[in-house]
Amino acid sequence: MKSVNYLLFSCLFIIIHPFSPVVKGQSPVKHIASDTFKPGEVWPDKDGNHIQAHGGGIIRIKNTYFWYGEQRGKGLDPKYRYVSCYSSKDLLNWKFRGNVVKMLPPDSLTAYWVLERPKVFYNAKSKKYIMYFHVDDRNYKVAQVGIAVSDKPDGEYKFVKRFRPLGHESRDIGQFIDDDGTAYLVFEDRPFGFRIARLSDDYMDVEKEMTLVKAHMEGGAIVHYNGLYYSIGSALTGWNANPNKYSTAPTLEGPWTEFKDIAPVKTNTYGSQSTMLIKVVGTKKTTVIFMGDVWKPKTQYDSRYIWMPLEIGDGKLWLPEPKPWKLNIKTGETQILF
Repeated sequence: MKSVNYLLFSCLFIIIHPFSPVVKGQSPVKHIASDTFKPGEVWPDKDGNHIQAHGGGIIRIKNTYFWYGEQRGKGLDPKYRYVSCYSSKDLLNWKFRGNVVKMLPPDSLTAYWVLERPKVFYNAKSKKYIMYFHVDDRNYKVAQVGIAVSDKPDGEYKFVKRFRPLGHESRDIGQFIDDDGTAYLVFEDRPFGFRIARLSDDYMDVEKEMTLVKAHMEGGAIVHYNGLYYSIGSALTGWNANPNKYSTAPTLEGPWTEFKDIAPVKTNTYGSQSTMLIKVVGTKKTTVIFMGDVWKPKTQYDSRYIWMPLEIGDGKLWLPEPKPWKLNIKTGETQILF
């Protein structure tokens, strides 16, 4: 009788809980691909978990995009700092590849240390993946970049060194890869502004300053579009959102124009902060996507993302009101859904 009751209970449990955890050897629940970006909403990966890649950066290797960011999920060991990695063919449906960094405080840093805004560059000569990130103490007085290296895009990144690029303070960082493949680091140097600097041939150092943009901004991002360089950034307001602004220049050396708002001032960039500009060169259109973070400091695991195609060209840049939208990754065409 006990066996019969157990069998009946098991059947009832399966009926009541059709999405119970997958047992080893059992086929996982089929992932249903999405075709629509939904800015500001929970963004599930292919396992159904909210993507944890905050303050991140993206590179493209052949036809695959890799997204790296701060891992701020629940249940993490507070002694470590984590960087996550995701991959996608269409920039919308992402597969979690694992935490590629699990790191204790380097060198003499105390337990309360900072690892933020990881950005990965692929060096074709060395065939290495080089990660830059902001490394600091709890008071943001160290102001350095750190470097970690891997042989694979989703492999373990091993810490190499930390330093101040070209001897300058560095807090928020951004990455930029120009159309000719040259790699640059963007970094905030308070109180002077933010600097754009070229990386060395092996990407293991910051080699040459291109310009100092005398604007007190962080979250710096750059794109090269139709012969102009566009730079965006946010004011220094910590976790709180503010009106992000943009400037343009004919070359990275400048001269850079006066900064202007990218969205209505009262929206505070729709509650987000810039982290990168993604250029999708399609067969019919080139689309530039604003990639922003919606920070939730008290529930960091629930921090969201606002990705939207920008209105850009002729020296003007504008972030439309976030709405659901679609992207054809092959043609580069977008459709905003009203």
